[in-house]
Amino acid sequence: MAVSNNITAFVNFLALLCSVPIIGTGIWLASKQDNECLRLARWPVVILGVLLLLVSLAGFVGAYWNRQGLLAFYLFAMAALIVLLLILLVFAFVVTKPSGEYGVPGRGYAEYRLDGFSAWLRHYVADPGHWDRIRVCLGESDVCQKLNRDSPYLTADEFFLSPLSPLQTGCCKPPTACGYGYVNPTVWVNPSNPGADPDCSLWSNDQSQLCYNCNSCKAGMLGNLREEWRKANVALIVAAVALIFVYVIGCSALKNAQTEDLFRRYKQGYI
Repeated sequence: MAVSNNITAFVNFLALLCSVPIIGTGIWLASKQDNECLRLARWPVVILGVLLLLVSLAGFVGAYWNRQGLLAFYLFAMAALIVLLLILLVFAFVVTKPSGEYGVPGRGYAEYRLDGFSAWLRHYVADPGHWDRIRVCLGESDVCQKLNRDSPYLTADEFFLSPLSPLQTGCCKPPTACGYGYVNPTVWVNPSNPGADPDCSLWSNDQSQLCYNCNSCKAGMLGNLREEWRKANVALIVAAVALIFVYVIGCSALKNAQTEDLFRRYKQGYI
């Protein structure tokens, strides 16, 4: 096997390794509790990572055993997948850029407004047709029950200083502006300012309802989704840069391999 083919095979092996963090990032996103209730957000990164792995494997086999058809497929498919990865990155960055977060004095957690997020995310999550399914899924999950069951908060002050997730902030308790009295993380009574927010009247101490009908819960879901995708974007950007670098080297090595093959055939008198 020519030296350039060896290089091409090695480069494709590196591309195969680059697909692993993409798959891992997708699995991490899919395993997050909020994504269990969001079908579209769960698997696209995993699927893209698996496709990158398979294409890299095809390129490795093609280079190692000098299969020109596999190498041509690798060049075309890898370029297409890198473009898809870049599109996914740009899209995720744009739709997660706006943040509906606002600080609450005397609290260790932030709260969220639905209109502070991008229109696409609001439509994707808060649309009635989508939210009805998500609300049922949240009610069947243990996102709030776990907070109540496993929390170390014995007093209201301890709870108010706790670092709640956006989902817990929006779905497991009423908005702070309502002035509800704390009993435990998922039981609140006697609002002092029930007209401060439309969500105040939607709060329920029924553990299957809580604030799952509230706009604050929809905003909390978007806040969780935004935080997770912003973290995932870091790994995806690193993987994308590495893949582009590896792809450019692979193209150069493949071109050199073709030149070597042409020169070898020339020396042997075939042309």
